[in-house]
Amino acid sequence: MQLRYNYRAYPSASQCRALARAFGCARVVWNDCLRDRREAHAAGLPYVKSADLSRLRITQAKRTEERAWLTEVSAVVLQQSLRDLDTAYKNFFDSVSGKRTGRRVGPPRYKSKKDTRHSIRLNTNAFSLRDDGTVYVAKVGSLKVKWSRPLPAAPTSLTVTKDCSGRYFLSFVVDTEPETLPRTQTEAGIDLGLSTFAVLSDGRKIDSPRFLRRAEKKLRRLQRELSRKVKGSRNRAKARIKVARQHARVADRRRDFHHKASTQIIRDNQAVYVEDLAVAGLGRTRLAKSVHDAGWSAFVGMLEYKAARHGRTFAKVGRAFPSSQICSACGYRDGPKPLHIRQWTCGGCGTVHDRDHNAARNVLLEGRRIVAAGRAETQNACGAPVRRAHVPAQRGEAGSPRKGPGGPGRTPWTSGREARQDQPTRLSLFPRRTPHGLRQEEQHGPQGANRGDAARRAVP
Repeated sequence: MQLRYNYRAYPSASQCRALARAFGCARVVWNDCLRDRREAHAAGLPYVKSADLSRLRITQAKRTEERAWLTEVSAVVLQQSLRDLDTAYKNFFDSVSGKRTGRRVGPPRYKSKKDTRHSIRLNTNAFSLRDDGTVYVAKVGSLKVKWSRPLPAAPTSLTVTKDCSGRYFLSFVVDTEPETLPRTQTEAGIDLGLSTFAVLSDGRKIDSPRFLRRAEKKLRRLQRELSRKVKGSRNRAKARIKVARQHARVADRRRDFHHKASTQIIRDNQAVYVEDLAVAGLGRTRLAKSVHDAGWSAFVGMLEYKAARHGRTFAKVGRAFPSSQICSACGYRDGPKPLHIRQWTCGGCGTVHDRDHNAARNVLLEGRRIVAAGRAETQNACGAPVRRAHVPAQRGEAGSPRKGPGGPGRTPWTSGREARQDQPTRLSLFPRRTPHGLRQEEQHGPQGANRGDAARRAVP
């Protein structure tokens, strides 16, 4: 399988100028090739092949006065920019034809030099790892890198990125063999929420750190300072970088939290089951800021690729599964409940349930049923997956597992408690739904209630 490892780079002033030239040349080749294909499509001509574009927009363009500066950068950068455009078109065509699942992919768009994020991609012909700890990039030089951890194998490609805050990163794609962890006898169902980030089927809870909410005060002050600067001035550019750096800190903290929590869950459990949340739908409701601050999609994606890497079973439960309505003890369906009801008593057996803990236990039972039915990858008698599919490198950085159950970086767990509280419940066999996909009583629930199971009510 392929993994991606990111490292911080510290180029010198001359290397920053060389990288800026490389970013600009890659952008120009992308825009020129995209313009030719759009014009051919508008004129009713056949699809322009990559070989013709490479000859016209790279090889012959270097001999003209208008594009003579393309020779100042490595030819690999220009060729990879064209290949990225081919990949973008392929994703668009596969999405239109139905070969690509998921959200609809749009056609490629032009790039601007005013974009706050720039990147170039290189293969092994244009970079190399030096013995002194630097990374040599063709026509840029040896870049100083902060090696936070060693690479597990020789990299196959390199992506140099400059983010909106002015930081440079080197992203290596590495082909590695799966590292199967020792088998365990425990399985976990996970119920994701907002006030409590995740509740496991064994009663453990992961508190929500709310990184964006905690940084809002400083962000408001930086945004006010930015709005008072004159547009186009250097002071405004400096203020914009300050805002971008603060947002980058929030994203880095959230990503680190996701890696630590997902690694701990995968290491402790042989099988992990989560719900297929409608995050895009919830992102258009009044809970949008809290939903994006939690980062459910990134967390579930980390669980998925880490389970494939370490030989664990991973499955998603459908979003239509009523995990908060079914009693996990007897299976009695008690109907929908408003969000402010956090404990409820089963009408069939009289068991008092914590809402989130009961939902996590139902997710565990449903996940086991899905795996037993053959809808998810199971393991053979030797403990290996029956069919090992190709796992491409994820867009984010791969996480590093901590050694030992109590090693550094372990996410603190808090034990869940079942409180006893007798409250009447509202039964509704045919609940009304709002345009956002939430039931009517859930959309208008109290502000302070835990809306962890609101994602299960959303529809695509």
